[in-house]
Amino acid sequence: MPSSEPAPVETGTAAGAGRRAVVVGASLAGLMSSLALADSGWHVTVLERAGARRCSGAALAVDPADLVRLLGPTASATVLSRLGTDVSDVSAGLPATWQALHTGLQAAADAHHRIVLHHHSPVVDVGQDEERAWAIDASGPTHTADFLVGADGYRSVVRSAVSPDKPDARFAGYVLWLGVAAERDLGLVRWPSGLDIRDSGDHLLLGYPLPGVDGSRTPGNRRLGWAWYDATRNQMFRRAGAVVGSGVRYSLRPADIPERTYAELAAEAGRRWPAPWAQAIGNSVARHDVTATPISEYLPDRLVRGRLALVGDAAHVPTPMTGSGFAASLADAEALAHALAECDSARAPDGLRAYEKRRLAPARSLVLSGQQFSRSFAGR
Repeated sequence: MPSSEPAPVETGTAAGAGRRAVVVGASLAGLMSSLALADSGWHVTVLERAGARRCSGAALAVDPADLVRLLGPTASATVLSRLGTDVSDVSAGLPATWQALHTGLQAAADAHHRIVLHHHSPVVDVGQDEERAWAIDASGPTHTADFLVGADGYRSVVRSAVSPDKPDARFAGYVLWLGVAAERDLGLVRWPSGLDIRDSGDHLLLGYPLPGVDGSRTPGNRRLGWAWYDATRNQMFRRAGAVVGSGVRYSLRPADIPERTYAELAAEAGRRWPAPWAQAIGNSVARHDVTATPISEYLPDRLVRGRLALVGDAAHVPTPMTGSGFAASLADAEALAHALAECDSARAPDGLRAYEKRRLAPARSLVLSGQQFSRSFAGR
């Protein structure tokens, strides 16, 4: 950690505005944590390295009741409207795209009077002393607060400060292909009623129905999402530099995937998977709209050091096969806000320790359960 005093700068809240927090990362975990902290009275500065528009082919199960409980009626209504679901709809397991959920959370954060969100602000270092914590932006500013939350994903900068003896997530030994296809492009296909799981040895497919881009679930306007776990193409990712040693460097964007691999996926989908999944994969491949992600895992030994804390994938990285990564991030945000609700600046480290006490064991349990699958799947 830096030992010199940072030069404080205006972080987007008024001078003397009260309790202040910095959150590094504005993905789902970072936005949920920011909203929960702001609702409990903290003024939150959020630093995100990417731009405001984010894309992902991932989908996840959302329980609207959990969002209402965490965010309250106003912010949850903003989020759920992006999913095409009324706040009164509290059915668990609602399928939603990552992109729609992120758009809703970002809109709620933009509307909150205690949150200032900075995009294109990559954090290169963080530190702390007895009275404050800080994040150093690559463009120069140092953002100072009473505590700092790392929500900066599986390659977390903040994790290196919280757990310097164990800073890196590890490659799980397999990859994930992701795509989404529009119903109107698939012709007449049998429409699934829910999640469909197909096992084919060292390949595993999860398929799921999704609403349309506008949130509509009307026949003809819907979409199919698919997630293909593959333990046979690791060398391709190593050659591309996406996996180096035991670490994952990055995902492959559609333009990074070789034409030969697209052709192999299309042919293999027809052999391995039934309708409508073969058609959905074929459509995504034909449009070159596929994301390829090497799977990482991180088993935490701690979530907090002094005035620094971790949430979401910065804190714990389970395989997506657990189906519980989003729920764990929501639980992190809820526990963090609850632990800090009554704390002032001097007591913030005590609140963070209470957060760790509540969340470390469940986080470890989730990652360990996923590792059992990973070892079995990657070792087939």
